[in-house]
Amino acid sequence: MNAQSCGRRRAAVALVASGIFVAGAGAHDKANAQSGVPSQDQQKATVPAGFGTLKQDVFTIQLRSGSALLIKVTPLNENVIRTAAPDTYQRLHNIAESRRAEAGRIAGASGDLELFQVSFFSYEPDVVFQPENLQITHQGRQMRPAAIVALTPGWGRQRLAQQEDQRAIYAFTGKFDYNQGLTVRYGLEQSDAWSDIISKLETERAKITARATAK
Repeated sequence: MNAQSCGRRRAAVALVASGIFVAGAGAHDKANAQSGVPSQDQQKATVPAGFGTLKQDVFTIQLRSGSALLIKVTPLNENVIRTAAPDTYQRLHNIAESRRAEAGRIAGASGDLELFQVSFFSYEPDVVFQPENLQITHQGRQMRPAAIVALTPGWGRQRLAQQEDQRAIYAFTGKFDYNQGLTVRYGLEQSDAWSDIISKLETERAKITARATAK
């Protein structure tokens, strides 16, 4: 990729992160989500939806940056979120599908695209956060988001009041194997908590299969 292409890509990510693309994307993404055509993510799911029991925090990676900032990273892959309780699954599924087309367009990805919900929460007043400082390392690859699509209206300020939460969808290109470890990094901090989450998901998937078979 040449320098001009890299510049255009960084500009696109920055514009989406500030919320500029979000307002215009609503009708297009809503129509895509309601089309009834399963995404590649849904087609690859190995367990049925509606039988999980887990809370979202069980499969969310949490990372502290200093004493003021809490970062939460939740994979929106169907094989992960289908382990959640039905109402939690439906909420996360709807968020992912309503933003998937726009994230793909901005990322320039026509194939595999992995979505994560990322939130920044502040324990102190007037705390600055840097959205593009968040990276994921998986299977030897260190990745920055190819697109960031704001979920909350104040995301573009990149500044938090005390007890304020700002959220966005992060899109990464390439394949993820959620049965393998991944590391979330923000600045100098990192978390390998996913390695402990894997066994909880495996246990819940076995229970889901049993529930679905018995029904």
